[in-house]
Amino acid sequence: MPGFSPTLNMSEQAPPEQIVRVALDLPLRRLFDYRPPDDEPLSAGDIGYRVCVPFGQRQKIGIIVALGSDSDLPPGQLKPLTAVLRDVPPLPRSWFRLATFCAAYYHAPLGQVMLSTLPAGLRSVAPARPRPHRALAERAPAQAPPSLTADQQLALRVMAANAPGFHAYLLHGVTGSGKTEVYLRLIGRILEAGLQSLLLVPEINLTPQLEERVAARFPGAGLVSLHSGLGEAARSRNWRAALRGEARIVLGTRLAVFAPLPELGLIVVDEEHDASYKQQDGIRYSARDLAVFRARDNGLPIVLGSATPSLESWANAAAEDGRGRYQLLSLPQRAVEGARLPTVRTIDTRLDKPRDGLSATLLMAIEQRLAHGEQSLVFLNRRGYAPVMTCVACGWTSHCHRCAANLVLHLADHCLRCHHCGYQTRVSRQCPTCGNQDLSAFGRGTQRIEAVLGERFPQARILRVDRDSASNRRHWNALLASIRNGEADILVGTQMLAKGHDFPRLTLVGAVAPDAALFAADWRAPERLFAQLMQVAGRAGRAEWPGEVLLQTQFPDHPLYQALLRHDYRSFAAMLLREREQARFPPYAYQAMLRAEAPRMAEALSFLAAARACPALDRNPQVSSYDPVPMRLSRRASLERAQLLVESVSRPALQVFLDQWVSELEAQPVPSRLHWHLEVDPVEL
Repeated sequence: MPGFSPTLNMSEQAPPEQIVRVALDLPLRRLFDYRPPDDEPLSAGDIGYRVCVPFGQRQKIGIIVALGSDSDLPPGQLKPLTAVLRDVPPLPRSWFRLATFCAAYYHAPLGQVMLSTLPAGLRSVAPARPRPHRALAERAPAQAPPSLTADQQLALRVMAANAPGFHAYLLHGVTGSGKTEVYLRLIGRILEAGLQSLLLVPEINLTPQLEERVAARFPGAGLVSLHSGLGEAARSRNWRAALRGEARIVLGTRLAVFAPLPELGLIVVDEEHDASYKQQDGIRYSARDLAVFRARDNGLPIVLGSATPSLESWANAAAEDGRGRYQLLSLPQRAVEGARLPTVRTIDTRLDKPRDGLSATLLMAIEQRLAHGEQSLVFLNRRGYAPVMTCVACGWTSHCHRCAANLVLHLADHCLRCHHCGYQTRVSRQCPTCGNQDLSAFGRGTQRIEAVLGERFPQARILRVDRDSASNRRHWNALLASIRNGEADILVGTQMLAKGHDFPRLTLVGAVAPDAALFAADWRAPERLFAQLMQVAGRAGRAEWPGEVLLQTQFPDHPLYQALLRHDYRSFAAMLLREREQARFPPYAYQAMLRAEAPRMAEALSFLAAARACPALDRNPQVSSYDPVPMRLSRRASLERAQLLVESVSRPALQVFLDQWVSELEAQPVPSRLHWHLEVDPVEL
């Protein structure tokens, strides 16, 4: 900013007035200048404190980012800070570097990045009701750790030999191989060194049992969780404990990557391949990638764990020349003595035709498990009773009037519901078009499979586990308790049951309808399907009883299923990476997606066409663009949606272009009803 120094009619000048630069939660890529409070001069130690500032006719919460002596505004127009909020310590400089990198890489306003990571109570002008400080709970005596396998010992020795400093490890372990035990041993080392650990998981429903296990291993160590399922008071309390250093272990979902940890010594990203680490609205960041940056920036180790690593991480670790960015560590065997990987078989549904979605072979296998007192899991990643209702007389279908999607029949609630915008309506007794009362439900969801199994096995205790039955943490914990206590014989579930859970009595997994993803438009679909099926297969046979996995498919010879039969992630990943290299897809190219939504598709496409004509593309020949096209879900919540893909084989070249492009896009006039956003490294195309 240009300098400013007031001149007096004297032989000497007054010292320049102190300027406080504040980040505010606004969609503007700039900081805002204020004066210190009249009676409170500030110092460099005040950078990182929250402040209350006047903004227009309102008061807003901001964060002090810097102190200076010059401003674009004359001194008379600078307003003083209303207050410096010292109820929590200032945010550490390492946190500032993380937020700054996030804003720069994902091309988001710095103030929005910083403020959005704080608990809601700390972003509010209204003062929070004071609560007495509560020490973190002491727990029962620590549980003795189990003995380690040879593979676990080797992985830990390698990591111990490399310490200290930044090292990125990809821990590739089959399901049940004891990756969590490796994490716990590492956390124990970090606690002994007097440092904090950050353990990230992809979904809220994975936190309760992992939190229980970590707490049992390290009672009184100061464990807190950070995720959206917590009440606001609990989240604020845990966030403050992390900032003060009282919490030595922080367990959380993607937003926890921003947890302020002044003494951070280790980051673990469990199930690192999971798409849930990518934020899909607001600031569209990848928590996994930010975690790697944070580890490198702070000079500390990071462990990325998965049975099915993302191809980006696998490419970083499996370089043929041995110079990969990550060090690959393998756990190829299950950790429980006597436990073996389940046998995987395909059921050719062209020969064994399913009735009501279930083949005779799968039903017979379930019956055998019931006879032996073992549990079975029928996996179908589609909730509801049926994907669509239709009229056989006139062809009417239950279409959502707000989205380019069908209303799903939820028979338990007797409603039709859109899984995209949330609209729902009661099931009609007759066709709304022709009045015909013969309406049919086509396709199958978890509710329908549950009903079919109930008719086939009337004595069995059947438990459905999906987002409808586990709508909150209390319901989810109750379902898990029922499964572990042996109160369910057959589980019907979605991907909520696919990863991270250990059910000793579960010996059979049946995947009902996996084929749809084989030929999906999204080129990432095979990678996701393989990961999903391998993860859900890993629920079977984790104790002394052998496990079996049955895959109902019309394409039993497909390379994806053949790799699953061998539990062969390596060859499948190598095949996909060869295909992506030939097609110049990530990780061999870098992409960004510009999306627009408007009441009419023509408006969205017109904006994207103008964006493609921006001079920035001409100035950056290393960046290429594609034609604007409607999104796969072209209409959502009454808005038409379109997208424009840009890519480059050079990440730095793409970033230079995006910086210029965003400035040009923000300078363009757009209709008030049109909204656009940019997503770097998109995971949904």
